[in-house]
Amino acid sequence: MTINCLGKLIDLSSPKVMGILNVTPNSFYDGGQHSDEKSMLGQVGKMLSEGATFIDIGAYSSKPRAEFVSEEEEMERLIPVLKLVLKHFPETLISIDTFRANIARAAIENGACIINDISAGSLDSNMMQTVAELQVPYVMMHMKGNPQTMQSLAQYENITKEMLFYFSEKTAQGKSLGINDLIIDPGFGFAKTLEQNFEVMNNLELFQELEMPMLVGISRKSMIYKTLETQADSALNGTTVLNTIALQKGANILRVHDVKEAVEAVMLVDKL
Repeated sequence: MTINCLGKLIDLSSPKVMGILNVTPNSFYDGGQHSDEKSMLGQVGKMLSEGATFIDIGAYSSKPRAEFVSEEEEMERLIPVLKLVLKHFPETLISIDTFRANIARAAIENGACIINDISAGSLDSNMMQTVAELQVPYVMMHMKGNPQTMQSLAQYENITKEMLFYFSEKTAQGKSLGINDLIIDPGFGFAKTLEQNFEVMNNLELFQELEMPMLVGISRKSMIYKTLETQADSALNGTTVLNTIALQKGANILRVHDVKEAVEAVMLVDKL
């Protein structure tokens, strides 16, 4: 199970870690922490040294009820950071967290190699065609609505069955357009209640039926810290526990704020 990143085949049969670099002022955990060049480069260098295979850069917070950000502002936040990272770490495999086709195209043209779309093309009708033209790996996440409305849309008769159908449709659409490397993301925390998040985690192995690589992003999310009655900054241990379970149930990529702990989880699960 491989994906092609800038001509390099990345083998996902051994799980990989994707480190998060948010360049937004309002992300739920690390918003505003990396607002200058020194802190951004320091964080990227730290994540790479700890074993991250990918760095995921996002310039639009997708937390519940996040404020709207214009395409122009997202572009102005994102592209300079992308160029900065590649100037100092030119071999970095960069994923771009965006649901906008124009942002995706600009990012790939400036050296990124993966598009990570929270909406799987639902928020921009041009996205899948653009990714097909760019011929890059495409992460398709499950979500309803948008960051402003998603928490009011968490109604399902059978959430796992409905998500499997959603991904079957989305992967068929992507393949029909000529996207070669498709990756699914269950979208923990997106249009899902606390109980629904754990139901999806409990059934996570069923998504292997789709025969697609799977990215799991649960790092410090509310399903962890609300269950433990704490806050995001105290949710690392809980994150590692659920990352370990996700690996055992078939996750191929862990998207995390804390790379070292995720890499250690991968190493230990690989020994089982």
